[in-house]
Amino acid sequence: MNKLHSLAVLAGAVFAASLSAQNAPAPKIEFPAPSPSATVKERVGITDIEVNYSRPSMRGREIFGGLVPYGEVWRTGANTATKVTFSTDVKFGGAAVPAGSYALYSIPTPDQWTVILSKVTGEWGAYQYDPKDDLVRVTVKPEAYPRHIETFTIGLANLDHESSATLFLLWDNVLVPVKIETDLVGMLQPKIEAAMGTDLAKKIAFPAAMFYYENNLDLKKAAGWMDAAIAANPNAYYMIYRKGLILAKAGDKAGALAAANQSLAMAEKDNSPAGPEYVRLNRALISTLQ
Repeated sequence: MNKLHSLAVLAGAVFAASLSAQNAPAPKIEFPAPSPSATVKERVGITDIEVNYSRPSMRGREIFGGLVPYGEVWRTGANTATKVTFSTDVKFGGAAVPAGSYALYSIPTPDQWTVILSKVTGEWGAYQYDPKDDLVRVTVKPEAYPRHIETFTIGLANLDHESSATLFLLWDNVLVPVKIETDLVGMLQPKIEAAMGTDLAKKIAFPAAMFYYENNLDLKKAAGWMDAAIAANPNAYYMIYRKGLILAKAGDKAGALAAANQSLAMAEKDNSPAGPEYVRLNRALISTLQ
């Protein structure tokens, strides 16, 4: 009886385990995407640019003129057509583009690419693409890249004076650049002027002065705002150095030299890592003024 009882218990356990296995949830299995999705974000000045796209790879295939036929509309990536979003109005390859989201299509040829921003986003591939939905078309000359890039890449580079950047398409050994420009001065200058008559003036005096200096705007105003910033931060020799830069650009060599010497004397007494840096910067400025 004991042996029979043990066999019965064992059979019951096996049956229970089998039943439990049948009722257990299926394991979660994830497979790698052949063309993984990617997001590129960059702030150009005060404009946020975002690109959402999928990244196919070469995998030994001929790309342009093969997988991507010449003369036909391409989704500029894989899966859903690539989407580009601008938070402010921009110029895309010289064409005016209002703030918003657009599908990025392209028509490659060996010597010239047509890059398109369409008002209709979210389409799978380019199968439903319709030229009537185009916002702009720009013509770009492709460039030879010195090495082969296995996976299709979109990026933003060459940020220039915080008001422009280059959107680039890169795959195989082909680079396609499109310049994006923003009207940074037009957007920011009126806001600065308006803020200078409010309580915000003290907080933004320094960056406002530097913005006017860097963008060749009213240097007299820039110098006045820098003086206000220094009055609120009398030990900030880095501000005094920059006052020297503003005055030098304005043609006031004597004033610039006085500011540089004052900043130099203060920097020489500073034992922090910033001290030697501003000693070097001020001496360089002084050398240009003598």
